[in-house]
Amino acid sequence: MNRLVISGNEAVALGVKLSRVQVVAAYPITPQTTIVEKIAEYVERGELKAEFIRVESEHSAMAACIGAAAGGARAFTATSSQGLLYMSEMVFWAGGARLPIVMAVVTRALAPPWSIWCDHNDALSQRDSGWIQLWAESVQEVLDTTIQAFRIAEDEEVMLPVMVCLDGFILSHAYEPVEVPRQSVVDSFLPEKRPAPYWLNPSKPAAYCTIAAPDTYMEFRYGVYKAMRNAERVVREVDEEWRRLTGRSYGGLVDCYRCDDAEVAILLIGAWAGDAKEAVDILRRKGVKAGVVRLRATRPFPAEDLRAAVEGLDALAVVDRSLSPGLPSILWSEVRASLYDAAKSIYVKGFIAGLGGRDVTPGDFVEIVRSTLEGVRRGEPGDVEWIGLRGDVSGHH
Repeated sequence: MNRLVISGNEAVALGVKLSRVQVVAAYPITPQTTIVEKIAEYVERGELKAEFIRVESEHSAMAACIGAAAGGARAFTATSSQGLLYMSEMVFWAGGARLPIVMAVVTRALAPPWSIWCDHNDALSQRDSGWIQLWAESVQEVLDTTIQAFRIAEDEEVMLPVMVCLDGFILSHAYEPVEVPRQSVVDSFLPEKRPAPYWLNPSKPAAYCTIAAPDTYMEFRYGVYKAMRNAERVVREVDEEWRRLTGRSYGGLVDCYRCDDAEVAILLIGAWAGDAKEAVDILRRKGVKAGVVRLRATRPFPAEDLRAAVEGLDALAVVDRSLSPGLPSILWSEVRASLYDAAKSIYVKGFIAGLGGRDVTPGDFVEIVRSTLEGVRRGEPGDVEWIGLRGDVSGHH
């Protein structure tokens, strides 16, 4: 096992190389571009035997991956922000067609106004597309999750595409020391793709993904629903097998930090879990029994694992780096729904922070915990609070 210092985007590219991807189709967009640039280097140097398709748009990139995956190839692409929205039609097609494509989504705020910095609205806007969504905290996890994603996607009881989500610039361009598994280890973990009965075969011509009448359409959608439920178990199993091979595990669907005796916890997704952990260490030194609950997956949403993780808590601070206008916030709403029938009633307060890449510090997370505990003390409803807002500019255009 080699030890390298690489960026998050390089970690994705290296994971693609180690996974022996056969087709890559992509269009550049900040902050994703260096992923496909690095993959192109691997292909040009002969280090990765893959077809690299230079397309004219993100929509075409996903369409090309759909064709490749339908033909039985291991396919990959990457995008961010407006690029993900542009390919959205094909994203839903890939999910509904049950094609095991892997896509890195380097999360970036959506326009308008233009922003190249991180938040989570781009990936979360596609949460009902039929794609599994996995979120990384570190560059090491980016590498490992990219490899795991192909194994999960290609499982016969899943056969769904997977998004590997990493925070733009915060992870994509940050350099960290990474343990790189040997190719032989990855090959044993991720064998060659086995043919699926519905892949395109010139010797057995058939029509795929054509129109479905009302008496059949619902069953196709149920197939996606059932596969996503199966993915809960498969993600856990794949992460555990990876632990046995490499010694590294990310909790399957939910990763907890100092939660064993915690009374209050911060729940979030993405790289800023590291800042939350630092805040928890500060709070612990002050006598506050705090922890961090990081959702590694938002689809499938890990309701069962989440209930187990928060079972002993009195309060939960859900911090969103996303916005759903007309709804308090995305994670807050889904977490509250998941805990509705929990055995123990838990106070859940929501926070919106870090939109458009605004900095969120460990001190901010300390204040979030303080506000949550104050809400418990006062018996206030757990409504959503905005963190770091600099006045009201709602009338400005």
